[in-house]
Amino acid sequence: MPVNDSLPDYELGDMLVVTAPEQLRALADPLRSTLLELVLERAATVSELAVAVGRPKGTVAYHVNHLVAIGLFKVVRTHKVRAIEERYYGRVARTLYVGVLSSPEDRRLAAGINGLATAAAESAAAHAADDLRCTLVHARIPREDVRAFWAEVQALARRFAQIPRAGDQVYGFAAGLYPTDAPALPDPGD
Repeated sequence: MPVNDSLPDYELGDMLVVTAPEQLRALADPLRSTLLELVLERAATVSELAVAVGRPKGTVAYHVNHLVAIGLFKVVRTHKVRAIEERYYGRVARTLYVGVLSSPEDRRLAAGINGLATAAAESAAAHAADDLRCTLVHARIPREDVRAFWAEVQALARRFAQIPRAGDQVYGFAAGLYPTDAPALPDPGD
């Protein structure tokens, strides 16, 4: 499957480790996380973002300015329209990774950022329409293999985000890797 290496249409870092409480709160906020997701396709103006999320331009401008202030958004280019300079915003990094958290409040906030819960809610209609592709697999593996496997999943997610845009349907891609109490067979010989 081809990927579009020019997505998004601006330069951004590969990864930002998020640890600041205000950044964590932004990731947990549905509107702000949607804005962060939208600019993975291309840089956008406040007006374009407002149309995409169906919110007033002033409301979106407030949230965009906040994302800039906390270091998750940046102005990636400007365009002069008559006497007004129009700003195009983008993310500072392709992947926003929740890093080491020091305070109990930060840990609670990060726990609230559950992309799988969002994906479950979004996928309900697709499940009802029998248009959901999903897999769940359990494996007993060493912790160092978990880290390596997750790096591969993140690379796949970046590839998914770079598939050339076409059609009129937006698809979600969710991945999760978490410890469970699922049963496992004993080691041979035990």
